[in-house]
Amino acid sequence: MLHISELSVRTAKPQIDDLVMAFGDLLPALDLSCQIGELLPESEILFIGALGKMEMELVPREGYEIRGVPVSNLSRSLSVEGIRHNIKFVSDLIKSGPACRKIIEEFKPDVVIGTGGYVCYPVLHEAAKLGIPTVVHESNAEPGLTTRQLEKCVDKIMVGFAEARENYKHPEKVVVTGTPVRLGFMRSDKSAARRALGIAEDEPLVVSVWGSLGATEMNKTVARMIALAMDGAERPFRLVHSAGKRGIKSMTEYMSEELGLSDWKEAGFDVVDYIYDMPLLMAAADIVLCRSGASTLAELTAIGKPAILVPSPNVVNNHQEKNARVLERGGGAVVLLESDAGADVMLSTINGLLSDKEKLAEMEEHMRDLAVENATDEITSIVLSLASGE
Repeated sequence: MLHISELSVRTAKPQIDDLVMAFGDLLPALDLSCQIGELLPESEILFIGALGKMEMELVPREGYEIRGVPVSNLSRSLSVEGIRHNIKFVSDLIKSGPACRKIIEEFKPDVVIGTGGYVCYPVLHEAAKLGIPTVVHESNAEPGLTTRQLEKCVDKIMVGFAEARENYKHPEKVVVTGTPVRLGFMRSDKSAARRALGIAEDEPLVVSVWGSLGATEMNKTVARMIALAMDGAERPFRLVHSAGKRGIKSMTEYMSEELGLSDWKEAGFDVVDYIYDMPLLMAAADIVLCRSGASTLAELTAIGKPAILVPSPNVVNNHQEKNARVLERGGGAVVLLESDAGADVMLSTINGLLSDKEKLAEMEEHMRDLAVENATDEITSIVLSLASGE
């Protein structure tokens, strides 16, 4: 995930001169900026990102201007390296405030929006001190450190989950907007997607994805699951697994050299480096096997897709498990902790769900019930209202 600190829109409309928005994920940021661009075609959009991070390269490719400020995260390690990192954190924190203030004073925004990434703190904090309306969007069920620190000074808190409201000291500021998802997910149709991919209606399909770069341990677990499935008398389901651009080589070598597998693709288990048309493939799937980042879960609920979620154990404040439990309590997902998600457990869980069509249908309904429709419209409305002084 990318931490985009600030997106600002300057428009020729007299009631709104500038707009500043901040998103932790690039795709929702681009989705919102596109929406505002359509509503206010003469607007100019500006992102503020962390110097040296990926957003500094990716945002200009999408046609937007981005300015960088020095910012880093806080290390919880007491090692020498951790102490050095935190010295840099303090130094960046001291520098980032004035840097953000200068950009904001030059741009003169009507509203500033942040998502809780570290770079958002100095942006929204400085904007609030300047008397500019501010709003923070938190996709995760549990607010992060930055969002908690900003709660007192922002005017509105937009959240991705209804359950998240109880985690805030100022619930009167909280608005449940959901998390924006790509348009392709909103237009999903299972039958049409299967026809486009050449997959029969009655062929069970599982999609497994762990992020664009992959996850080493989960790649090995899925490899062992494929080995177990190939040992069976019949192929239980068709699988498309994204190993990640960094993980594809090591995973396929592990499968062939250590597990002694061959011809897994011919057996119906397709291992790829990256899934380029995720909305189409997820629409066609019966089950999605994945992590539980907020944007991924928003996509799953938008299309009503049953999921087996394995939260990443390597995230701050265990927020992925907290996200996953929201969907589990809602009846749309099964949650397996990584420590418990062995190949045999994963295979039996998948087969158990695929053999129970009634259960899968119920999960689809529950997933859709958890979706917050028109998240982009809701966020845009709040942003423009604040920008107009309403």
